Amino acid sequence: MIVVMKSGASKKDRDEVTKRIKELGYRPHIIHGTTRDVIGAVGDERGKSVLQSIESMQGVESVVPILQPYKLASKEVKKESLVPITDTLAIGGKEIIVMAGPCSVESEAQIIESAKAVKEAGAQMLRGGAFKPRTSPYSFQGLEEEGLKLLAKAREVTGLPFVTEVINPETVDLVASYADMLQIGARNSQNFALLKKVGQIKKPILLKRGMSMTIQEFLMSAEYIMSEGNQSVILCERGIRTFETATRNTLDLSAIPVLKTKTHLPVVIDPSHGTGNYHYVAPMAFAAVAGGADGLMIEVHPDPERASSDGPQSLKPKHFKTLMEKLRLFADAADRTL
Repeated sequence: MIVVMKSGASKKDRDEVTKRIKELGYRPHIIHGTTRDVIGAVGDERGKSVLQSIESMQGVESVVPILQPYKLASKEVKKESLVPITDTLAIGGKEIIVMAGPCSVESEAQIIESAKAVKEAGAQMLRGGAFKPRTSPYSFQGLEEEGLKLLAKAREVTGLPFVTEVINPETVDLVASYADMLQIGARNSQNFALLKKVGQIKKPILLKRGMSMTIQEFLMSAEYIMSEGNQSVILCERGIRTFETATRNTLDLSAIPVLKTKTHLPVVIDPSHGTGNYHYVAPMAFAAVAGGADGLMIEVHPDPERASSDGPQSLKPKHFKTLMEKLRLFADAADRTL
């Protein structure tokens, strides 16, 4: 159930409602809206009818049942999709946010050169992996904390906030102490211990769709994070596994309008992992913006031929610059900014 507070309801009214929800055996989650607050009451579905009595409390406009299994991620809870990343940057509004950089942090020179290149081309965020979950145990696993330090240095040099992946609950606090946004990769999208842990921190979370996930399963993973208190979740479609072998994955662009009808969470598209081939990245980025994506995550490397990971899908800086120039035309056509 969700409790919709009246516009202008006082903090005292909200606190009383929160207290009553706890007394009834449910967990309250306050979601701040632009005109009014909504309080989600999460708990045992069987006794939710008792929550209806809250409708008579001071400051309450209505108590509404949520039919979807994902409660806090549902569009019924919140209409606007804006998620703050830093004090000056947010995703889910009119501006399309582009996160770009190498798959892996390899050296100080490499990550700073990459950061300067993507900023010059117009990206608003840097991406780069310090911890790398790889299919093969013999593949490059990342520089770990040293990689985080190098990402922080690139942020200091360029001013770009950065997103990087966290791969287990034990390193969440460490990664959060450096990063502006934490990424949950496709392989960990149903690692429920990790999802719960990132739900307990106050940093935005970029949640990638698992390669065999349905849309509902994807939203339920977001629900795991949000049910722990962190409402700043961004969804990322990065391609799903199908019978097709011409591309690394099958990039499901239909997920954009589907998710937009079901959730208020912003949607980001990763055309690099979605296709696995740098030739296809720009066309899929253009299509994603036309389809309503709120952001893009694109791999850019100064020397893809020598990249430690995912070189074949990484753009060179000059190609990324061309992509960004053309992308502005698609953003304009979609009544968005870049």
